[in-house]
Amino acid sequence: MSYQLYRNTTLGNTLQESLDELIQCGQITTQLALKILLQFDKAINNALANRVKTRLTFKAGHLDTYRFCDNVWTFVLKDVEFREVQELVKVDKVKIVACDGKGSSVKDERE
Repeated sequence: MSYQLYRNTTLGNTLQESLDELIQCGQITTQLALKILLQFDKAINNALANRVKTRLTFKAGHLDTYRFCDNVWTFVLKDVEFREVQELVKVDKVKIVACDGKGSSVKDERE
């Protein structure tokens, strides 16, 4: 279930719209579109886990709110400083959504 967070990106929304159009035109089935979306979810998750090398550190002024629901943590932090090597960015408010990608219901096609 956590893989589906990537579908709310511009790339994910565009893919979904394209698949919907192909379904409406009768060029692909709904089942094929779902398989494509599952592959997209796995590919994005894998790319972020293995290809992104940039690391950030952050320091929060204080934790405003937090919630844990359906194995998803949501944190709202205020007065946060993000640092990457020499660059420092300060923001008034940031929302962090964290979930466990290991417990996904997505099955590998090789199984």
